[in-house]
Amino acid sequence: MLQVKKLLTYSEFNSSRKYLDDFVSKAAASLPKGALVLDAGAGNGMYKSLFSEAIYESADFCQVEKEYDQVTYVCDLANIPVEDDRYNMVLLTQVLEHLPEPKNVLREIYRVLKPNGELWLSAPFFYEEHEIPFDFYRYTQFGFKYLLQSTNFKIKEVNWLEGYYGTLSYQLKTAAKFLPNNPKHYGGGIVGLASASLIVLLKSIFSISAVLFSYWDVQNKYVATGHCKNYTIIAVKEVS
Repeated sequence: MLQVKKLLTYSEFNSSRKYLDDFVSKAAASLPKGALVLDAGAGNGMYKSLFSEAIYESADFCQVEKEYDQVTYVCDLANIPVEDDRYNMVLLTQVLEHLPEPKNVLREIYRVLKPNGELWLSAPFFYEEHEIPFDFYRYTQFGFKYLLQSTNFKIKEVNWLEGYYGTLSYQLKTAAKFLPNNPKHYGGGIVGLASASLIVLLKSIFSISAVLFSYWDVQNKYVATGHCKNYTIIAVKEVS
């Protein structure tokens, strides 16, 4: 039992984090040395170190109660105070859901990208509300395609970030955390007591299963069927 508890505390069993780190690492590796990159909605600047070979700048409105790194531009992402055609790449990870007017931001990113510059984007399709009250949307792959194409981007890739096992892991982890233990939530009486007792057992099973599904997601990213948790998109500013 001690080993199970230890296993459940390991952050590396969050396959979403692993795949997102891989996505951003791939973005950084695709850049030539000295390229100029903007981390839009950078927050605590967790990806800054990956762009050590590039010239890294960041932008954020810095209004959520959380830790921020030193941000280059404290601004609305729909109004970034730089010239046109500045960046080789804009990184926009887990930010688009927090933008009330996403088209305006995508138009601004298009403006600040160099011709043939790339936008590397990720955002959730299935995730709980967070950074409240700045949480506005969830996107299907068709929603992404519509937004990007209507702001003149050419889409190179649309992919699931993690596989279906990662989605299941998240759902099980959420159930283990939030399912109530009180018999009154199951109607009370003998039925409520029995149900609450069963839930206590199931929550332990869900916690262990969440770790296993996350591990399986890293070993075998299954995307043929099921429910996507996050999408990743690579889009290009093509200028004819």
